[in-house]
Formats: sequence, structure tokens, C-alpha cells
Amino acid sequence: KLPLHKKPLFFFLLLLPPKKLYKRKIKLYATKRRSLSLATWLLVPISQPDEMEALRLAPQQPPLLRLHGAAEFRAPLALAGRIGTRTKPSSKPFNVSATLSKPAAEISPLPTPSRDNSLAETEEAAKVAAPRRKVSPSSLQYPPGYLGAVPDRSGGCGGDDDVIGAMGYLTNILSSKVYDVAIESPLQFGPKLSEKLGVNVWLKREDLQPVFSFKLRGAYNMMAKLTKEQLERGVICSSAGNHAQGVALAAKRLGCNAIIAMPVTTPDIKWQSVERLGATVVLVGDSYDEAQAYAKQRGQQEGLTFVPPFDHPDVIMGQGTVGMEIVRQMQGPLHAIFVPVGGGGLIAGIAAYVKRVNPDVKIIGVEPADANAMALSLHHNERVMLDQVGGFADGVAVKEVGEETFRLCKELIDGVVLVSRDAICASIKDMFEEKRSILEPAGALALAGAEAYCKYYDIKGGDIVAITSGANMNFDKLRVVTELANVGRKKEAVLATVLPEQPGSFKHFCELVGPVNITEFKYRSSSEKEAVVLYSVGLHMVSELEAMKQRMESAQLRTYNLTESDLVKDHLRYLVICSPL
Repeated sequence: KLPLHKKPLFFFLLLLPPKKLYKRKIKLYATKRRSLSLATWLLVPISQPDEMEALRLAPQQPPLLRLHGAAEFRAPLALAGRIGTRTKPSSKPFNVSATLSKPAAEISPLPTPSRDNSLAETEEAAKVAAPRRKVSPSSLQYPPGYLGAVPDRSGGCGGDDDVIGAMGYLTNILSSKVYDVAIESPLQFGPKLSEKLGVNVWLKREDLQPVFSFKLRGAYNMMAKLTKEQLERGVICSSAGNHAQGVALAAKRLGCNAIIAMPVTTPDIKWQSVERLGATVVLVGDSYDEAQAYAKQRGQQEGLTFVPPFDHPDVIMGQGTVGMEIVRQMQGPLHAIFVPVGGGGLIAGIAAYVKRVNPDVKIIGVEPADANAMALSLHHNERVMLDQVGGFADGVAVKEVGEETFRLCKELIDGVVLVSRDAICASIKDMFEEKRSILEPAGALALAGAEAYCKYYDIKGGDIVAITSGANMNFDKLRVVTELANVGRKKEAVLATVLPEQPGSFKHFCELVGPVNITEFKYRSSSEKEAVVLYSVGLHMVSELEAMKQRMESAQLRTYNLTESDLVKDHLRYLVICSPL
């Protein structure tokens, strides 16, 4: 009888073959020396179609979110009354009784809170309403592959709150209706990647979904729970790509109208794809924040239900079905699951399921080094806002993570790995060579993190899973990917050498380069006495680069390694021959 936070929840029945699952009663020992009796219905394939349909249509248990006390809860706005209604939440706190029957919790209101409680709630609300701390992505950087931003769990376990919340997420993930529109994506073995890294690499192919992204799961799971009146009024969302397509397809399946607000800078291929699915696209604002503000304002004015991209329990549960599938598909022990992180919906959903079923599996988030909102939030132990965000992996370019996603990640995930843009490009190429599929930058993010992690910690043997989350690649980015892929693999370096403007200097330069292959070359005349040569060289070993630099320096030719400069790599092809006027 260990404390609850020191032993896993023994939901062993979730791993049994479907036909062996029955209604079970599980007794868990709470931390306060009292038992909490939980009974739950699990949605499983049953031989009788009528029973299956009855379970499928049964009301689901909402997740109860911990806010203040150990046994005191307040239902969030989206869960007050019917899902998605815009009524104000009750001013009375709720007490959750110790017994749960079927999927619904017995909830009884407590007496009206005292003046002291009201004052405390007012202060808490003021704290929430305070502006977020703005930080720079560069304020938290560590080596590629290093597992940083490990959550601080020194505060201990949340007691009964965590148990109730865990059961809510588990049962709702198990009974999700996402398979009305989504597929159970395959878990494919990567033999070439496995041989290169020395571990068994498994790829969870969410890029094979009908909209080429996992986003469909969360959008449909939330919209499928809307009332008939809400569906008749329609839904609205803001997105720059994948979430928009998920909402559009879900709306088409449910027979409701959908309005998608997208920034005017959205590539034509993305908003046209949304229109083809039957949604109404409104191009507004120069940034995602402006499009989101428009969508929320219009939703309030016209009574439309706003479908958030990640920060909603139903959206998180829909994404959590990815974790459920991995547990079912993966045979044998699993070292870690690598998940791309933007707003945190996917990793929160996967962790909410996997950590409760198999807590030994590491759940590791992966973020671009210039879009590390989750890592910084975990580092500061509070949600923060980035003052700027890198846009190369636009699918995860989020300035601020969600409130509920941050709460779950803080409690459940094992840390965050940061990767460079070059590493993402290298993983896109690795995936193409492995499966002949082209991932978008955000879709290859988890694979880049898995490769970096295994190299940094010299992991050998065992099994890891990387989620290939999307394949909505903007065609214009393919040029950048091809140019930077070898840099990300450390097979190419970008250099600059200053040459004297005199006869024979260029010939001498070529002799010093020696056997190293020059893959790109730009000559820039900066003055009558000097010129700058910008060039890329192919490498087999790091020692080749060091030897060439030493030869240049011994010949009094200043040479600079610009491999880590994104500015130079972006504009290298435009630095052409010129001369002073």
C-alpha cells in the first residue's frame, strides 16, 4: 500500500484482448488513508451489436480538473452543462463523492462558499488574468538530444483529484468516436533508421490520416459531442493549416457549417484544401493571433461554437487515442515515445493514457529550438509567452501553450528535447529514404528529437516510437529542406574565407581546400584589396573540416565556420558577385 503517486494505476485490464474486457471495479488507495472506490464502464468490442451500440452512445465521464483543494472542484466553462455551451459556470464549488458509477460521477453541490473563499477565488482569478511573462526562446537552450525542462514535481501528488482526472481521461479516450472519420494509423518499423541508430525505431504514421495530420482526431472528438442546436448554428476556428482541415472534415461528416479564420499570409494550397472540404474560409489579419481574435469575436456574436486547436479536454482526449493505439500495437517493452509539441494537445493526450497504463514508458516532447514554449513553461514552472517564435516548423509555431495541456504535461511527461532546423531537414530526408514519404517540418520533429536523443545518450537496443504527425508540406520549403538536410546530418559545412585581391590567390585557395568537395560557391568582392568567398563543403568526418581550417589559417587566410548561422544559410544563394561603386 504505497502512496498513490509512488505506484502506477494498475489498469492492466486495458491491455487485455478486447473480448476479455468486462465491467470491472477497481479499488485504489488514496493518499489520505482512505479508499476511493472507482467503477467505470469501458468501451470494448462485444459480441452483441445492441450492447455495443448502447455503450457507444452512453454519456461519457467528463474529466474533473484540479484547481484548489484536494476534494474541491470547479467545472471549467467548456464542461459546464452541455459540452461547448457558453453559459457561465456555477458560482458554487462541487464536491465529488467517493463512488463513481458507470461513466458519470455523483456530484453534489456544497453550500454557498464563505466570504473568505470568495476572496481567495477572486485573487486567483486576478492572478490568471494577469499578463503572461514574455521570454525569448534563446533564454533556454541546451545541446541537441539533451532531455531538459524536466517538470518539477516536488509538490507531490494531487491525491484524489489526480485519480478522478485520470479516470475521466482514460474512459473518454477509450470511448472516443474519432474512428468515424479517422483511421487507426499503422505503427511501422524503420529498418534503415534502426540500423543507423542502434535501436528499434517505430514510426507512428499519423501523416497517413485523411487530412494528412493527427489534428482530425481532436477536432472531431469535440464536435461529435456538441448538441443538435450547436451543430445547427455551426462552428468556427482559427488555424493556419492542419487544424483547419480537421475541423472542415469533421463539419462535413457531422453535417454542420464551419467557418475557418486564416491569416492572409496562409499559402494558397492550404486554404484551398480547406475550401474543398466544404468550409467557409475567411482570410483575416497578418498573424495567427489576429485570426484567432476574429474567430472568437465572431463566434460570440453569431452564437458559433469555437473549436480550439489544443486547449480543450475533448480535443486532448481525441489526440490521446494515438497513445491508446501505440499501447495496443506495440508488443514488448517500450523505452520512450517522442511527440512533437506545439500547444501541447497531442503530448498531453498521449501522456494522459500511456502514463496511466504503463508508467515506465518515457513520454518525451520535441520542440524546435526557436519555438520552445513548452520547455520554457516547464522551466519556469508556469505558462510563459514567447516574444518571438520561429516559423520554419509552422505546425508547432505557438507562442503560448494551453492551460490544461500544461497542467497535464507538468504532471506526466518526462521532459523536452530541443532540435535545430537543420536536424528537422535531415529527418525529413531520412523519412523519405525510409518510406518514400515527405513530411512537413512539424511532422518530422519527433523523429529529429528521437535521433538526437539516442545519439546524445548513446542509447543502444530497446524500442522507441516517433510520431510522424503530418505531411502537409508547403512545396516552396522543399528547396530549403534539400539545402539544409546534409548540414543537419553533419555532412556539410558552410564557410567563409577572406582572400586578397591579387593574381594567384584563388588558385592558392583551391590548393588549400585539397580533397574536400565544394558543393556550393559564392564569390563576393568587398573592396579593391579583399574578397569574401562563401562556400559549402561536403564532409565525411569532422576531422576533415578541422584540417582544412588549419591549412587556411596557416596560409594567413581568415576562415569562418558559418554552419550554425541560419541567416547565412537562408541567404547564401543571394550573396552574389558585386563590386563597390
